[in-house]
Amino acid sequence: MSAEIAYLPEAHQQLDELHRLFAAQRQAFAANPMPPAAQRQQWLKSLRDLLDSERQALIDAISEDFSHRSADETLLAEIMPSLHGIHYASKHLKGWMKPSRRKVGVAFQPASAKVVYQPLGVVGVIVPWNYPLYLAIGPLVGALAAGNRVLLKLSESTPATGLLLKRLLAKVFPEDLVAVVLGEADVGVAFSRLPFDHLLFTGATSIGKHVMRAAAENLTPVTLELGGKSPAIVSDDVPLKDAAERIAFGKTMNAGQTCVAPDYVLVPEHRVGAFVDAYRQVVRGFFPTLVDNPDYTAIINPRQLARLNSYISDATSKGALLIPLFEENQERRMGHSLMLNVSDDMTVMQDEIFGPILPIVPYTGLDQAFAYINQRPRPLALYYFGYDKAAQERVLNETHSGGVCLNDTLLHVAQDDMPFGGIGHSGMGHYHGHEGFLTFSKAKGVLSKQRLNAARLIYPPYGKPIQKLIQKLFIR
Repeated sequence: MSAEIAYLPEAHQQLDELHRLFAAQRQAFAANPMPPAAQRQQWLKSLRDLLDSERQALIDAISEDFSHRSADETLLAEIMPSLHGIHYASKHLKGWMKPSRRKVGVAFQPASAKVVYQPLGVVGVIVPWNYPLYLAIGPLVGALAAGNRVLLKLSESTPATGLLLKRLLAKVFPEDLVAVVLGEADVGVAFSRLPFDHLLFTGATSIGKHVMRAAAENLTPVTLELGGKSPAIVSDDVPLKDAAERIAFGKTMNAGQTCVAPDYVLVPEHRVGAFVDAYRQVVRGFFPTLVDNPDYTAIINPRQLARLNSYISDATSKGALLIPLFEENQERRMGHSLMLNVSDDMTVMQDEIFGPILPIVPYTGLDQAFAYINQRPRPLALYYFGYDKAAQERVLNETHSGGVCLNDTLLHVAQDDMPFGGIGHSGMGHYHGHEGFLTFSKAKGVLSKQRLNAARLIYPPYGKPIQKLIQKLFIR
């Protein structure tokens, strides 16, 4: 996202439209700054009914953008969690909206205290290309539940999904409540510079830095979901079939184009060969063939495919051993591969892979595995495979990551009653479920007093006997 962009005539129209939509939402929020629960429930119901009725159109649009996306993966990873998130928010919304009673110290009585949860205003959401539906709907649900207006900036890499979502959301929401913004990088830059009341960005760490810098000009609070290199650790005693099967599920979903996909695997040195065999068998069981397989998702576009191939070229030129699990590729359906003998000077071990390449890093003890992870930027997810409870506790206590799965991958993201978010280079802030409601709300502390005012005892002039007694009693 460059600060210096030459705007074309079409881009000028898009920017004018962007500012018009933002102004309309600001005005609409001012007219209804605290929507009641019933109104918010209706918004969520309209969204749920829309997704339910248009699921096939959404599946087709996403597949068009990818050149091929498995319909089952779209159902499992986009539509199902979106519907579940809406249901969860609808069920708990009234409880979330209730003011939270807080205690008032003896020295400040008589008084009462509470925290009220007030909508922030207009929320901006920058949506990535890898899950264009779920990563639009998830933040939208939290923002609407909290009573906000929402502008969604869809990725230029998913034009079919963006156009469809723009048309569908316009059917059930006025544009001063929810609107979709389309456009290239210049529109994305302008979007991040708007004085939103909150801005949520999902995408690459490098772009997240630009978004945060732009938001800082308006002191706009940000939630950044950035990904990074999420490790998986295979223990010394876990059955390799168990670990290989669950890691392969997380890595092959969406052809590895997932922010919480296992990025590399730490395997005990003496088990590397056996793990390679187990993993190959599992993946070939999932996908007996790659060509024309409806279950195997393509890489989103030629640019991303070229990036992945450059990782392979760079790594193999520096001594890495590539182990292809398929004999062929088909257009943008890139065959899954394992990679051995990797080192830190390879780009595949520096950048988030975001594709069907899985490096294997040998280790000789959990201390070494933890040190390897902790010496690097903190990941969005961490996966540990082993059934020993003491070792599991060590993983939780001795590593940092946005979230953890013990003996599984990906599925922690779909738990509506847990927060989702990164740490350090993998992001900041969190959302989903109640945490999403809180992220898009202002928790406003309110102290209430009526006619009786005991505080007047401490008003000036100072030095009165009662003041000295109060100081003796309450200043310790």
